[in-house]
Amino acid sequence: MLKPLTTTLSSSCLGSGVRIHHVYFTKHGDLIRSYEGSRFTKTSKGSLHFNSDEQNFSRIGRLKTRCQHQQHVFPNNIAHISADGTHQDQNDVSKATLIWRAIKLPIYSVALVPLTVGGAVAYLQTGLFSARRYMTLLASSVLIITWLNLSNDVYDFDTGADKNKKESVVNLVGSRSGPLIAAYSSLALGFIGLTWASADARNMRSLLLLGCAIFCGYVYQVLLQCPPFRLSYQGLGEPLCFAAFGPFATTAFYLLLGSTREIIFLPLTHTVLSASVLVGLTTTLILFCSHFHQIEEDIAVGKMSPLVKMGTERGSMVVKGAVLTLYSLLFSLGLCKALPLTCIVLCALTLPIGKLVVNFVEENHKDKGMIFMAKYYCVRLHALFGAAMTAGLVSARILVK
Repeated sequence: MLKPLTTTLSSSCLGSGVRIHHVYFTKHGDLIRSYEGSRFTKTSKGSLHFNSDEQNFSRIGRLKTRCQHQQHVFPNNIAHISADGTHQDQNDVSKATLIWRAIKLPIYSVALVPLTVGGAVAYLQTGLFSARRYMTLLASSVLIITWLNLSNDVYDFDTGADKNKKESVVNLVGSRSGPLIAAYSSLALGFIGLTWASADARNMRSLLLLGCAIFCGYVYQVLLQCPPFRLSYQGLGEPLCFAAFGPFATTAFYLLLGSTREIIFLPLTHTVLSASVLVGLTTTLILFCSHFHQIEEDIAVGKMSPLVKMGTERGSMVVKGAVLTLYSLLFSLGLCKALPLTCIVLCALTLPIGKLVVNFVEENHKDKGMIFMAKYYCVRLHALFGAAMTAGLVSARILVK
């Protein structure tokens, strides 16, 4: 058995390439390693392979390898070769990076998109827009999403799903009670803001729909994740996500931003229902892809997410099917004139990002380190598709004038 006396590895990205230094003290042998087309052999456990001679010992000096065009990607960690020759990784992520991940700022697009699309449909229908009410609803929605994120971290901590998740808020602050209090405080403040906006618009139907959306979130967090129920461990999170952010939230925001003291009863049109379905699809895709990199953790705590049941390969096929469904529905709704032509044209421009999501998941679904980024590509699709739909709805109203 090869036992290296000293092993060091340091890497730094300098300009056009990556520079790696290795120092090994080994038995006499030849190190077979390659970059730029040379041979590189490893053992089945990932350690370097040496052809050794039992009689002699020698020191293999410093090996410097330059990757001129960054063709080889090295993770942001420190790699060690242990005494038994196995390869071990130790994550070395800065505190600032962990805090950024814990904040999950890109995920707050799920608060922005339903509100903005709903407001755009209301503008198409009435020609009215209230900036004050929009900002109140945006702040309230952000508080509701904060409640979802914080309580999700708390309940995942309770079940052990986030035991090794360094960016978990509970692990960062070292307390369970603090994030839980902040979560329900955010929920209370957010609901107060939504209630005020509903009263100002004199539209209680919208408050009922928003109540249903929040109830979906509550069911997901408390009944589906919190012991002893844990019903989300049966994979029910995605349907609830679709209902909450799609038909319930988007339609409610349409009613709130389109209602005035003169227009109290705003009809539910094919346009708002169609737009809400598309928003629900892109939002649910984010939740679905967020499970790719944590399948092992989910299995360990008995969480039967859809990806645990079907595996990553079939999951990548589901992602492809979801994106195809999204754009097929878009064009079908355009042909039925449920959505204006401007929406179809502008949303069609987001096809490259949809293709990017599909290709990325297909190529990296087995790579736990890379597939972590899948949900952020889905966030990008969600945000751009929502922005395109909003622009199309507003343009349709302007062109009618």
